[in-house]
Amino acid sequence: MRTLPFLLLLFPSALIAAPEADSGNGNKMTIAEYIDKYKNDAIKDMMLTGVPASITLAQGILESESGNSDLARVANNHFGIKCHNDWNGRTYHKDDDEKDECFRKYNSVIESFDDHSRFLRERQRYAFLFDYDITDYKSWAHGLKKAGYATNPKYADLLIRLIEDHNLSQYDKGGHPVPLNQPITRSNPEPKQHAARNKNQHQSKSYKLNNNDVPFIIAKEGDTYYSIAAGNELFLWQILKYNDAGSNDILAAGEIVYLKPKRGKPVNKMHLVSAGDSMRSIAQQYGIKLKRLYKLNHMKPGESPAVGDQLRLR
Repeated sequence: MRTLPFLLLLFPSALIAAPEADSGNGNKMTIAEYIDKYKNDAIKDMMLTGVPASITLAQGILESESGNSDLARVANNHFGIKCHNDWNGRTYHKDDDEKDECFRKYNSVIESFDDHSRFLRERQRYAFLFDYDITDYKSWAHGLKKAGYATNPKYADLLIRLIEDHNLSQYDKGGHPVPLNQPITRSNPEPKQHAARNKNQHQSKSYKLNNNDVPFIIAKEGDTYYSIAAGNELFLWQILKYNDAGSNDILAAGEIVYLKPKRGKPVNKMHLVSAGDSMRSIAQQYGIKLKRLYKLNHMKPGESPAVGDQLRLR
C-alpha cells in the first residue's frame, strides 16, 4: 500500500478537519459527500465479502483523500492498491515509497471498491480479519495495520477516528443481503422486494442438528446461498463463510447448508476417504471447519485426499 502523505504523520487531524486536495476542476469532494456517494457500494461489498462497510469507507476516505487524490481522479484507485504480480489490468505509475511505482488503474470507482474487498478476502495475510465480528471495526482497523496494509504507524487510529467522527459504523448493522447478480446502485440502494420474496421461501427456519451439533438445512431444488441467507436473516457472507464456500460456488439440491459456524471437534475421530470425497465435502459431512481439517491432517489448503486415506477429524 502507498504511504500516506508526510503531513498526516505530523498532523493526522488535518485529514478530518477539512476536505482534501483540489479535484482538478475547482471542486473538492468533502468527507460527507464521499460517504453519501459511496456508502451503498461499501454496503454491497460488505454483504458479498464480509468486509465492514465502515472500514471500506474509512480506508477510501483516507487513501484517496476523499476522492480528490491524483490516484483516485486519474486511475479510479481509492485504496492505494499497487499492481503486485497477479494484476493483469491497466496500470498507473507514480512516485510513492519508491520512484515510479505501479498502481492498479480501474475503469470505474466501483471496480476499485470491488477489487479492494477481493484483495482483503483472497490474501492469506488478511485472513484473520474475517474471524472478527463485522461490527468490530476497532479490531479490523488494528488488524489492517498489523497485516501491513499501510506504513503509517497511526493508520489504525486514523481509521477509527474517521469511523467514530462520521458514524460509519451504522452501515455495518443494517441493509439486506445482496444477490451476486443484483449489485446495489444509488438509485436502488437495497433490493427489498427481492430479499422479501426469498425470505418467504424459507420463513419456517426449520433445521436439523448434525452429529457435531451445528444447525443446518438441506438445500432444495432452486435454493441458492443467497435465498437461504435471506430466509434465515443472515448476510450472504455469513452463509458462505459458515460453509467454506466461495462467491461463485453453485449450491446443488441435497447439499448441507450450515446456519452457524461449524465446530472443531466432531463425534467421529476418523474418516475413510471414498471415491468422490473432497476435503470440503468431508468438512461439510462432519460439521468441521475446512481449515481445521487441513491442519489436523498436515495438508496444505487445496490438497486433495486419496481414496483409502484415513483422515483425522479431531
